[in-house]
Parts: sequence; C-alpha cells; structure tokens
Amino acid sequence: MNENTSIGWAGIGKMGAPMSRRVLEAGYRVHVFEPLPENRATIVAQGANVSHSLEDLAASSNVIILTIPNDAVLRDLVFGENGLSTVMKAGQILVEMSTVSPTISAEVDNAMAERGVAYLRAPVSGSTATASAGTLSVMASGPEDAFKRLEPIFECFSSRRFYVGGAEEARYLKLVLNALVGATSALLGEALTLGLKGNLSLETMLNVICESAVASPLIAYKRDLLIQRNFDPAFSVSQMMKDFDLILDAARSDHIPMYMASMIRQQYETAYTEGLAEKDFFVLFEQLERRAGLIPPAE
Repeated sequence: MNENTSIGWAGIGKMGAPMSRRVLEAGYRVHVFEPLPENRATIVAQGANVSHSLEDLAASSNVIILTIPNDAVLRDLVFGENGLSTVMKAGQILVEMSTVSPTISAEVDNAMAERGVAYLRAPVSGSTATASAGTLSVMASGPEDAFKRLEPIFECFSSRRFYVGGAEEARYLKLVLNALVGATSALLGEALTLGLKGNLSLETMLNVICESAVASPLIAYKRDLLIQRNFDPAFSVSQMMKDFDLILDAARSDHIPMYMASMIRQQYETAYTEGLAEKDFFVLFEQLERRAGLIPPAE
C-alpha cells in the first residue's frame, strides 16, 4: 500500500481501538464508523475522521477493516439497509478481523465477489495488550494478492502474519486456537486446584509450570492474574462462551466429534450462571477451587 491509501475502520472497541490507533500513527489516513461517540473519541482526537454512515465510509476509503463483536453485527453491517454489500465498489478491499463463523464469512464472500470487492478474512490472535504493543498474530485467507497488498497495514499492529489459504481457512484456524485457549483455562484450573490440595503454593506451581515442558505464552501472560486473583476481564467468560458456540457449531456442521470442547462449554455455562460472565475466562480456576472446598461459596 502507499501514502494514497485511505482506510475505513468499523468497530472501535477493545481491540479495534488500539489496532486502528497504530495504523493512524503509522501515517495512514483513517476514517472510523463507530456508533458510540465515547469509543471513537480518542482516535478522533488523534486525527482520525468520522464517517456517519457506511456509505460515507466506503466513499472515503480504499480498504475497509472490520473489528466487531459477532456474526449478528457482521450480518447487519454487510447485509443491512445501505450495508457494505450495496455501497462498496469494485477494486476495494474488505477485511474482517473478528472471530465469526465460517458460515457468515462465506456469505459475505459471495456478496463481495458479486461486486468485484476482494474479501480478506484476517482474524487476530492476542490480547488488548499485544494489540497496543503491535505484537498480534494475523491469520489471513482469501485473495493472496490482497493479503500481500495489505501486509504493510497488518505490520502496524502485528509481529507475525500467516497466509493460510484462499477461502475460510483463517476462520477455522482461529477456532482451532480459541478451542485450545479456552481449554487451557479449564485444565490449568483443575491442575492448580489439585496442587493446592497437595499443599503447594500457587506461585510455586506457576513458577515451575512456566519453566516446564508445558509452558506457554498464554500461561505466562496469565501467571500474575492467577496469583493475584485479579479476574478483571482481558477476555470474558461470556466472550469465550460465544467462541465455543462457534467452535461447536462448526463441528456439528462438519460432523466432527468434539467431546472435550462440549464439556468445557458447559463449564463456562456454569460460570455464567454463578455470576462470573464478565470476569476473565481464567476465573474457572476460582470456580474449581470453590467446588473443591478450598474457598467459601460465593454469596
């Protein structure tokens, strides 16, 4: 891409805000479509322009990037009244970077193809902290030439970029990663609770785990959160439930037995019913401690 590239960005939330800010700071012109003024205030103050409709966004941009919550919002943005499927033009590029289902993604691809718009699926792996630091991982599928053209933009907020195929491969890869991430919380919670029963301290266990064969960047990132029992959400239980629904829906559609994922989804459901919906998804550890009688029942 070059200095003439103008980027439209829809969805300035927890991830969209730091990602779009880094793109703006890299010198790109950025136009934002975000219904909540409080979400877009900071990036507008830094120099981004406001588009008050998707039609305005498409008219002012070569590339439109979406960072949105779920399938329903994507469907509304693309197929709703005056949506992207009616206002984008041939030669433009649409990039969807959220965790959404392969099914809705394929529908978007069909609609964009009819208009001559290149559609790139590019979900990210990482947190709000890695987004701010510019160290996300991008997994992209769709037209390879579009990926190559947009890679300088992705470099603004990512340290690793993977092109994985021409269709919905990136959607499936994101679900693969999220299945492992969500399962890590459940399994680690059980293992730590066992260790506490054996008179080990949480800090000792995590220090050893982080230097062992089962060490992972995820556990290292969550280490202090677990020791301090600070479950302020980087990624909430309710968000993980949404992702596991996508995982299991895809599994049902493709006739893939996923026994463990089904059980873990029920564990998140239990956390939800216990009032933990907006806690960080690693709160499953505290839930398991409570069930083992190590901490008093929640009021």
